[in-house]
Amino acid sequence: MIYFDNAATTKVDHEVLDTFVKVSKDYLGNPNSIHKLGFESKKLITAATKQVADILNVKESEIIFTSSSSESNNLAIKGILNAYPKRKRIVLTTILEHPSITNTLNNLKDVEVINLKLDSNYHIDLIDLKEKLKLDPILVSIHHVNSELGIIQDIDLIGKIIKSMSKAIFHVDGTQSLTKINVDLTNVDLFSASSHKFNGLKGIAILIKKEKINLSPLIAGGASQTIYRAGTPSPALISSFAKALRLSIEKKEEGYQKVKEINKYLRNELEKIYNITINSKIDSSPYILNFSIKGIKPETMIHKLEAKDVYLSTKTACSSKENYSKSIYQLTNDKEISKTSLRISLSKDNTMEEAKEFIKILKFNL
Repeated sequence: MIYFDNAATTKVDHEVLDTFVKVSKDYLGNPNSIHKLGFESKKLITAATKQVADILNVKESEIIFTSSSSESNNLAIKGILNAYPKRKRIVLTTILEHPSITNTLNNLKDVEVINLKLDSNYHIDLIDLKEKLKLDPILVSIHHVNSELGIIQDIDLIGKIIKSMSKAIFHVDGTQSLTKINVDLTNVDLFSASSHKFNGLKGIAILIKKEKINLSPLIAGGASQTIYRAGTPSPALISSFAKALRLSIEKKEEGYQKVKEINKYLRNELEKIYNITINSKIDSSPYILNFSIKGIKPETMIHKLEAKDVYLSTKTACSSKENYSKSIYQLTNDKEISKTSLRISLSKDNTMEEAKEFIKILKFNL
């Protein structure tokens, strides 16, 4: 099997799975219970939280465990808007965001959503950002790495600009960046990430909320891991998150160089094929390579490749069912390219041999 759909989800690391199973068996107590078993479960969660905090260079109190990046993004956006009712309900974002951001913003009432301009490389236009910050927005919500094209935004520089010019709170969706490229949260107020994007389990994610930021919870209830999200916390999932994060960070540099070489090979080979257009920019994350095959429906190619046990995707897994990529169309203004886009997304588990075999299979099916 050649699995090139890692931006959708990655294979679970066996050590992470072992941690989940062991904790599930050995830690029976509800962490909110006041007896010995509950205390042991709570102690384990505290230790895992500290490990995550140390790795990300944040405080333990700034970590909120959630069920997914989509929940984290919703909590960040709605939680901020509800926590600061007297602020202008203006949110700055881009056309390139994940549906859990765009759909959330579009469904909110009395919120003015303003898309920032992008330059020729699809990076946020910093002059436009400075101009729009004069509108006194309550929130700036953007991705670190775009899930469809792999575009990397300079969140450190953007964060510095926001802090120097406004009171806006800065939320970053880091779902496609954490453990893959360097992440510096110094100038970030809120940061979302999910375990299953770096060889962890589905169903556990985080929202980093800096101490000075107010946030209204979306889920009300009794005591939990944090006051910002009610519900019984899972020692097994939280421990597995910490394990996946640690293992992936340890292998980050080695994995990055490996993926970079595979991406370079794939890009070079795809560029030789006459009816293929590369949509990802050269400075995009090497973990994502988006391209279009003119004249061939992406669904047709997906199923041809699937028959050969090769797996990639047409666009981000959580996108709408429309037959074209809105992001690529708005960037290229080319309906044909946006209708025929495919996404290769790599991980440290992929090999050059898989890349070479993929090119052979793809050429055979063109």
